[in-house]
Amino acid sequence: MTTQTSPGTEAAGIPRGARDPKTATTSLADGAKGSDEPAATRGRTSIADVVIVKMAGTAAREIPGVYDMGSGLSRTIGAVRDRVPGGRSNVGRGVKVEVGQRQTAIDIDLVVEYGVAVMDVARDVRENVIAAVERMAGLEVVEVNVTINDVHLPDDDTEPEGVDSRVE
Repeated sequence: MTTQTSPGTEAAGIPRGARDPKTATTSLADGAKGSDEPAATRGRTSIADVVIVKMAGTAAREIPGVYDMGSGLSRTIGAVRDRVPGGRSNVGRGVKVEVGQRQTAIDIDLVVEYGVAVMDVARDVRENVIAAVERMAGLEVVEVNVTINDVHLPDDDTEPEGVDSRVE
């Protein structure tokens, strides 16, 4: 619905579609007042990038076969932060987004478990992220680019037997 202002408001320095301070009303194309419009259509909603990052990160982590997210450096920094008492895990680690008014594009860096079909995990992550962001944020997801940065091997978490650690 397009907005129109009273005649002569543009000449008075009031842009078309703005409220006329003299009459304190905004006329719409069909002659209705702004207050006659449904409440849900009055105003604009902006979604911060961090909101989409958290939605996408959480949706990606839900997929079986995703071990961790982020590049090597971000995972190292995240591991140190997670060990600090009171430190919180960053669900958005490894997620970058571009958010517009109606669309978003998302890049995700993953570490997958050894033995999973990498292409299947990437497809499942892409589908889950798109479904979650479009449902919760109402934005069209134009693309989800998935980069597999590493593979987590089963023995990566354990020290070899018989090897003494240098630190306790």
